[in-house]
Amino acid sequence: MVLDGNATTRHRNVSLLSVTSTVAPRVTTSEQIDAKLAPVLKRLRLPTGLLQRVAGIYERRNWDDAEGGDGFNEAAIAAGKRALAQAGIRPDEVGLLINTSVTRKHLEPSVAVRLHHGLGLPSSAINFDIANACLGFVNGMSLAAQMIDSGQIKYAIVIDGEDADEIQVNTIERLGREGIERDDFMSEFASLTLGSGAAAAVLGPADAHPEGHRMLGGVTRAATEYNELCVGSVEGMFTDAKALLKGGLDLVVSAWKEATRDWNWKGMDRYVLHQVSDVHTNAIIRAVGIDRSRVPLTYPKFGNVGPASIPMTLAEEAPTLKRGDRVLMMGVGSGLNTAMMELAW
Repeated sequence: MVLDGNATTRHRNVSLLSVTSTVAPRVTTSEQIDAKLAPVLKRLRLPTGLLQRVAGIYERRNWDDAEGGDGFNEAAIAAGKRALAQAGIRPDEVGLLINTSVTRKHLEPSVAVRLHHGLGLPSSAINFDIANACLGFVNGMSLAAQMIDSGQIKYAIVIDGEDADEIQVNTIERLGREGIERDDFMSEFASLTLGSGAAAAVLGPADAHPEGHRMLGGVTRAATEYNELCVGSVEGMFTDAKALLKGGLDLVVSAWKEATRDWNWKGMDRYVLHQVSDVHTNAIIRAVGIDRSRVPLTYPKFGNVGPASIPMTLAEEAPTLKRGDRVLMMGVGSGLNTAMMELAW
């Protein structure tokens, strides 16, 4: 079945001018989490080392306790300031800020207003949040690119700060309670893979920035019949991992095949995937037949940093990319949604 609508996008005159990340300072190893869960693992007769062997996650990052619970916002602002500096764009030139973080300390006002103020953006700059689970950053880049193409704005900053500290603490505490069974433990296993971090990207008109990295466009597709497979809050994230993996793979493969009408993504120089786990990454590599050596991994040391994971991985990989390299950003987000976007480095 051919799907139309507006889920396939091409950008005419947009470049990525910079991408930066802020790595949270405190390392929490999977061995440390195993030690905290030792009594329940013993009672349920589960082995230690599941996070390393199954997920491939050896550590994740957390904000320092001294940062007063607002470390993710300050980290996002720091990443944003560095992104603007690297792009050579003044704050007063920015016409749009999109915050894409899942993390928020309150329902209103938006996280974007705090970041707008912290970056010293002008009152003329539009600011708002986009929330779409782990795809938010890619969605934010696509929307910002469309607004640049339309001429509504000249420069945009897409920004994200994630804090997994609270959910990590709550999950470990709950899994240690009496009455927790194996199914309960496994439904919350994914929560233990989460990490904290922040990222920012600056976009602008390609014709004014020949040094930039062209945003060519991409596809998005949805399978929202799976909207209950992964449901999370700061209290906990509950996942049907088996069904989520199958539904996500089906969606990715479907979107990949549909994209061949307009795109050829077989020979990309890098595939920057949303960073989830070994199981997820290996399954996608096999399903669409891409070269594993071209898939950089950051989840072993950062864990799953939600929407920040794709830009953080791109920022880590950027020094190894050369002019003309083709880069595909792709991922699956709870709900389910998938997005794929090509950059010409």
